[in-house]
Amino acid sequence: MNFIPDKNFGFGLMRLPLNDPSNAADVDMDQLKKMVDLFMENGFTYFDTAWMYNGFKSEEAAREALVERYDRDSFTLSTKLHAGFFNSYEDRDKVFNEQLEKTGAGYFDYYLIHGIEAGMLPKYEKYDVFGWVLEKKKQGLVKHAGFSFHDTPETLDYLLTKYPEMEFVQLQLNYLDWESPWIQSRACYETARRHNKPIIVMEPVKGGTLAKMPEEAAALFKEYDSSMSVPSWALRFAASLPGVMMVLSGMSSLEQMKDNISFMKEFTPLTEEEKALCFKVADVINAQTAVPCTACHYCTEGCPMKICIPEYFSIYNEDMREHLEEKGWTINFTNYELLSEKFGRASECIGCGQCQEVCPQHLPIIEYLKDVAAHYEH
Repeated sequence: MNFIPDKNFGFGLMRLPLNDPSNAADVDMDQLKKMVDLFMENGFTYFDTAWMYNGFKSEEAAREALVERYDRDSFTLSTKLHAGFFNSYEDRDKVFNEQLEKTGAGYFDYYLIHGIEAGMLPKYEKYDVFGWVLEKKKQGLVKHAGFSFHDTPETLDYLLTKYPEMEFVQLQLNYLDWESPWIQSRACYETARRHNKPIIVMEPVKGGTLAKMPEEAAALFKEYDSSMSVPSWALRFAASLPGVMMVLSGMSSLEQMKDNISFMKEFTPLTEEEKALCFKVADVINAQTAVPCTACHYCTEGCPMKICIPEYFSIYNEDMREHLEEKGWTINFTNYELLSEKFGRASECIGCGQCQEVCPQHLPIIEYLKDVAAHYEH
């Protein structure tokens, strides 16, 4: 399909560099501009944002770092409409028009119906969002229409059968989730392939899980090829899959950008032996991961108790990999107290369930928070 970009590596504007690590909206614009410049200088042009990324500031950051500094025809920009931010036919246009204003882009090269899963699908169909985005395409405001997806292969098959006009699908694909009974990366990938839809990959590094992993897992990669960084394996795994048109990476520093460019600029697919090594590493990681959270922060936007759920899960995972019967205490007990000074404690969860409704990983967050509270608050 002729709309597929020449380069298969995209800049995900979801985990941007920050001035204040505790404030997702406080984007480090100086560093971001340097990252955008380096990305463009190396021939990459695809940028992916969304309405709520980085505390609702990602689209504005895209305007300042990209749109206002480069010719419009020199880059491609994608954004999305999420079910959580419209409740009427009129709301669809309200969000879209504000996205045009926030980005200053004039039009969107790719526009996605965002994060479809079974619970949100009735709302997308009630307000005919599929027909609506195709109308935007007819108007020239959207060049290519598709959707991102977090559900079962059966639901994906239903969507691609009912809405064949959707040009591409964005899936969570990585070697850790390949056989996951919750994510079902492989089965969803194979479904998209059967429908002959180009695939954009999100979460190839699973929110950093495949960059910062247990030492014994990382050692397997280093023993095989010490010249390649640990996260490079995740991106290369996704980019090696037939039918993948784009792999997104949510880079949050110039150093991450440099590393990714070093192996994606002249991309070489993984061999079968290297793919097998990835799955071996996945087995090691899965054996030591208590909570498979990707730190997307969808759960925190509407939390009435302001609990920093992904941060708590991150430190909890670190501790669960430690031999606590030997240590008894880790620095994460202090980190938990520091976080709880600014955010709600895990024990303050009221069980409203809004976090679980929007979690792309379908995690039982309420129960996991009880585990966190029992660990740090005893």
